[in-house]
Amino acid sequence: MFSYRHAFHAGNHADVLKHTTLIALMKYLTQKDTALTVIDTHAGAGLYRLDSDYTETSGEAVEGVFKLISGKKTPPAQETRAQAAIKKVANSTPTGTWAPALQDYVDLLRGLNPQFAETGDAAHLKIYPGSPFIEQQFLSGRDKLKLFELHPTDFKSLSGNIEQLGVGRQVTVAREDGFEALKTFLPPPARRAMVLCDPSYEVKSDYARVAACMSDAVKRFATGTYVIWYPIIPRPEAHDLPRKLKTLAVKAGRSWLNATLTVKSSKLTTDVSGEVIRPGLPSSGMFIINPPHTLKADLQAALPQMVALLGQDRNAGFTLEHGG
Repeated sequence: MFSYRHAFHAGNHADVLKHTTLIALMKYLTQKDTALTVIDTHAGAGLYRLDSDYTETSGEAVEGVFKLISGKKTPPAQETRAQAAIKKVANSTPTGTWAPALQDYVDLLRGLNPQFAETGDAAHLKIYPGSPFIEQQFLSGRDKLKLFELHPTDFKSLSGNIEQLGVGRQVTVAREDGFEALKTFLPPPARRAMVLCDPSYEVKSDYARVAACMSDAVKRFATGTYVIWYPIIPRPEAHDLPRKLKTLAVKAGRSWLNATLTVKSSKLTTDVSGEVIRPGLPSSGMFIINPPHTLKADLQAALPQMVALLGQDRNAGFTLEHGG
């Protein structure tokens, strides 16, 4: 269960979707004067180097955040009519600009990378924030951030990275099972909370545990904002999870939003020698229970640009559904 390291995947297309959505959520939720409790059930290391052996070995950031920053687009020969229509929407803004939610994402990266901020050159983008650092950026003195991570190496890195922030008791880090630890903090004292749940899903049981955890959380604290990242892969559990979350929200009478981003086909291919080539993660989604009323518009503007800039073949696309 400790084989997964997010350092290999930092800055990939799933992170672009996840973190753009997370920033939009934090930006809205921290506008109120009432204290907010943020709980991150699978926090990872908190901060990553995009020039490390991990990220350079996988190369996933090249097809993710670096591709976004560089503005490289899918070659026209690979476009479908739908893809061309999406690009038309994405390019309706002035050249070199992003939708507001993507702009906020890029601005946050600039704040952590002074040389990148000064030059705009993606080659100077070295530091990449995980969700804990993104969440902490928006907190005021009254807010609290609870971080959980079981992986021994990532827990050690997370603890050290958070300590360097010098934020004292505002942020707490614990080596605990986030699925179980969440129960301790719901409902929160100030009755305002956002929970991010994004396990690796390398363990098959994670899908069922996410659904059970969110069901329990909504029963304990119905008005919290619950944010679930999930992979979209050829596995029944992966396709069942968003359906289960939607059913959960509807039965509880809560609003919901589901956004997905696909960058390529999930089909296996073969090279000239007949070796099977696995495509890697082709698609992922963000399911939010009790989303802010502004989130749909934020993602409606950002998702077409993500498809246009991060799409790798004619299968690239997005969906955006909501209810309640």
